[in-house]
Formats: sequence, C-alpha cells, structure tokens
Amino acid sequence: MTDSTKPPLAVFDLDNTLADTAHRQRFLERKPRDWDAFFAAAPADPPIPQGVALVLESAEECEIVYLTGRPERCRRDTLAWLTAQGLPEGRLHMRRNDDRRPARRTKLEILKRLAGTREIRVLVDDDELVCQDAERAGFTVVRATWTAPSAALEVAQEREGRT
Repeated sequence: MTDSTKPPLAVFDLDNTLADTAHRQRFLERKPRDWDAFFAAAPADPPIPQGVALVLESAEECEIVYLTGRPERCRRDTLAWLTAQGLPEGRLHMRRNDDRRPARRTKLEILKRLAGTREIRVLVDDDELVCQDAERAGFTVVRATWTAPSAALEVAQEREGRT
C-alpha cells in the first residue's frame, strides 16, 4: 500500500540522463573494455542541462531518487558528483558490485520495490529497454534523449550488466 501522506517519487538515471559520459566512452570501445578507467573518469562527467533542469523542476513536487546501473563501489564519487552539480538530495540506488544482470531487470526490480510504498510520478532514463519495460509495468516514463546514443554503453547496460 502506498503512503499518500508523502510526496511522490521522481526517479532519475545518471549516465547520459544527468551525467554526460561521452568523454569516457573510449574506455568501452576498446577490447577488452576498461571498466576501472570508465568508472574512475565518472567524476569528470559534465552535467547535462536538460536533465538537471528536469530534476530541479521535479523536486518542487516530488522526492528525488537516483537509480543507476553503476556499481556500488562508485557510491562515494557519485554522491560527490551529485552534490557538486547542486542536485537535490535523494536516495541513491546502485547495482551490487557483483550484479551483472541487464539494467532493465535491476532497475525494474527497484522501481517495483519503491512503488510498493510510494507513488512513482516518473522515471527518467536514456536506456530504451529500461523505458519500455517500465512502461509495460505501468510506470510513467520520460526518455532522456538529449545525448547521442552510445552502442558501447548499450552493450554494457544490457548484455554485460555493467552500468
């Protein structure tokens, strides 16, 4: 049963929704992929103005939740990045370090768990498969189409369960 006394949740992805990962895509385009370098470069991600504006607008009526496929080992850097961008405080849900399931499965699992106690007003994500599965499950979705799609990141999210 959802708690209607609390504000609804607005759930935001990070990579290519709020954080521009273009400068670190090169680490995924080589063989083998350099995951350590890819995640180590995340603190230098420039913010994406459209995503930041939508978070700030959503925070006027909703509690913000961040839902990322980044592994738990990136928590400190991710929280520091969110703070440095002036983004609203919010719970940060991350992938377990050893979890290699596709992003669409891990994120939908967390969304359903959150929806068990709170209304979810919107999910904002750039991953088309995550968006499709969330819509099929009854969630309202805004597609973050403000960055160029990355084939390497798509493989990472869906086939390798890395982000």
